[in-house]
Amino acid sequence: MSDIFQNVLPIFILILTGWLIVRLGYLKPTVGDALGDFVFRVAVPVLLFRTIAEADFKDGSPWPLWVAYFSGVAVTWTIGHLAATLAFGRDARMGVLAGVSSAFANTVFIGLPLVSRIVGEEGIVALSILLSVHLPVMMIAGTVLMERAERKVSGKPGQSPLKLLAGVARNLLRNPLVIGLAFGAAFHLLGQPLGGPVKSVVDQLAAIAAPAALVSIGMALDKYGLVGNLGLATVTSLLKLVVLPGVVFAACHLLGLNDNWTTALVLTSAVPTGVNAWLIANHFNVGHALASSTITLTTALGVASVSVWAYILM
Repeated sequence: MSDIFQNVLPIFILILTGWLIVRLGYLKPTVGDALGDFVFRVAVPVLLFRTIAEADFKDGSPWPLWVAYFSGVAVTWTIGHLAATLAFGRDARMGVLAGVSSAFANTVFIGLPLVSRIVGEEGIVALSILLSVHLPVMMIAGTVLMERAERKVSGKPGQSPLKLLAGVARNLLRNPLVIGLAFGAAFHLLGQPLGGPVKSVVDQLAAIAAPAALVSIGMALDKYGLVGNLGLATVTSLLKLVVLPGVVFAACHLLGLNDNWTTALVLTSAVPTGVNAWLIANHFNVGHALASSTITLTTALGVASVSVWAYILM
């Protein structure tokens, strides 16, 4: 267990380093925003491009992988929604946000570095396959459900489903992660290996992705914090760190995924809540405190919970 903890700890030390850099005033928060932009728009898309371009998809169909992960998402999201609306008496919008906060893992900024360190290249392949549908599925589900909840609470007519989906689709087509995955898939189909100076540049940019992502998420944490809804945020945090990986773990075994893919999916599902929960709250102007508190709590507790899951898996 101590070996696993020491393997997981550096991930969270880098996050803490980013937080301290901003908290102590050594660098301004805007530097963290710029670093996060670089990671999201350049380093991680290049990493995903290289992974897909060079991957050996010997494990066959991606469907068992997708079913295993999104089974966990569906169960956890539903429990989070019901906890908010039934146990805490919140409206449907807060129910949706509680579901998002419980089930939306920080797959890019923490999941990728963690899986790369613990599992290695085969784990990155599994995570890349998940990422090819994760953002579209989660953003479409979150946006559509929040739009329906808005109409239910306010009684006002909302956007038509087609118009809503068209807007989400436009955003996804411009998303750097989607572009990186698409170019990687195209390069893979051509069967032309990366080589020469191009390979060197791609490798160096990909190598930056993990440490830069972790420092940038730490720098971003300073604007969140524990700002309210602590009772519900505690529930959503437990759902995120315990229930989601637990259901994914069970689903992986039921579907017969290999050990490396199982480890990659469970560790990814066990990482803290992603900033997308706060972005959805900000977009619909509801539940900022819940999203912020869940992100902070899951990040603070993540080193312990991830270490426990890594111990179970190893």
